[in-house]
This record gives sequence, C-alpha cells and structure tokens, in this order.
Amino acid sequence: MTASYMFAGVFYVATLLLVVGLAAKIAQFARTPAPLKIPTTPAPVTTGGVVFRMFREVAFFESLFKANLWIWAFGYMFHLGLALVTVRHLRYFMQPVPEIIAMVQPFGIYGGLVMAIGLAGLLARRMLVERIRYISTPSDYLWLILLIGIGCSGLLMKFVLHTDIVSVKIFFQGLMHFEIQPLPGDPLLMAHLGMVAALMLLFPFSKLLHAPGVFFSPTRNQVDNPREVRHLAPWAAKMEAKN
Repeated sequence: MTASYMFAGVFYVATLLLVVGLAAKIAQFARTPAPLKIPTTPAPVTTGGVVFRMFREVAFFESLFKANLWIWAFGYMFHLGLALVTVRHLRYFMQPVPEIIAMVQPFGIYGGLVMAIGLAGLLARRMLVERIRYISTPSDYLWLILLIGIGCSGLLMKFVLHTDIVSVKIFFQGLMHFEIQPLPGDPLLMAHLGMVAALMLLFPFSKLLHAPGVFFSPTRNQVDNPREVRHLAPWAAKMEAKN
C-alpha cells in the first residue's frame, strides 16, 4: 500500500498543479494585449470566417500542412493517436462506461501505435535534420522522449507484460472519491504512471502550452478588417478615452 499512497499523493498534486497552472496561463494569454492588427494573410474578413479558420487550424493543422508535409504527417499522427488513447483511457474514470467510449476502445489500441510512430518521426527529425538539430534544446528532446516512454510503456502493458487493469480502474475511481485503493505493483505500470504524472506536473510550464495558446494567437484569431474598423488594444482604448 505504500506505493498506492505515494502515487495517490503524486496524482493529487499533479492534477491540482495542472488545473491551476493551465488556468493561470490561459488567464495570462487572455490579458496579453494585441496592439497591432496582424492576421496572417490571406485572412478571413468576418468573425464567422475566423471561427472556421481556427477550426481548420485546430482540427487539421492547416498552417503546418502548408509549411512542411513531413512535419505535418508525423505531428498529426501523434495528435490523432493521443486523442484516441485519451478517449480510451476515460474508461478508468467512468462506471458504467458510456457506449460511445466503449466503441472507441479498439481504435484506442491502434491510436497508441500511431502515436508512437509519429513521436519517433518527430524525434528522428530533430536528430537527423541539421538545421532543426541546431536550434533544438534539451527540453525539446526531453518532451519527445517522455511522450515516447509513456506510449511505449502503455503498448508493452497491452501486448507483452499485462497488468491488472481492473485494479488500476478501482485505484483511480477511488482517487475520485478520496479513497486510496491498492495499486498493482508491476514495475512497468509504476514507470508508466510516473511518466504520466511528470507530464502533468510539467505541462503548465512547457512548450506544450501551444495547445491552448493557439486560440490566443493574433495571427490566427483576428479579422482582417483594418480599413473598416480601427484596431485598439484595451489599454490603448482606455488611454484614448481619458484624453
């Protein structure tokens, strides 16, 4: 039970830090002024067009597709696989499991494979492309290795070294009710959960914040109407009102 209490504490702290850290960063993004009208052209001239542009960017990585097909392919594989894996893991927090979540379960297995392949491609790009290797920092490699470790350990538990997933589900559902339940002592499971907790703890301070940050990018979320509407940042509007 010692490991169970340790992981329970780690996940409580990680969840709190993830939620509070993300909320603080999103609030910071929202407060950051955008004094210039700088939408990347060709840009939509209506609010509806901006919404559709943001949908294409978030759902299909449109700008990355236009910039580099190889990076887009590996990046899209990773994000699509991660989405399927995340939905598959929702079953550990729900009882009974909704039918739609149950239907996604088989696809989640393939999502793990796609996720690992995409991450391997992104890591190979950083290591083999000279101009990318030159601008890469240790943290860039750290995130890729951490995510690969999470994906590969999960796949190993599925196909090679099986763990007691019923006990794992009982453990996490117990956490939701502030009850500590026994967690299987499998070393691979411990490593997998430890890496997931590390990801949660570090996420609010990392480059992975591009996930919420894309919604606050003035090059994407601004309407291209500088001739029709004068653009003023909130602080500039207040100063003008005073004068």
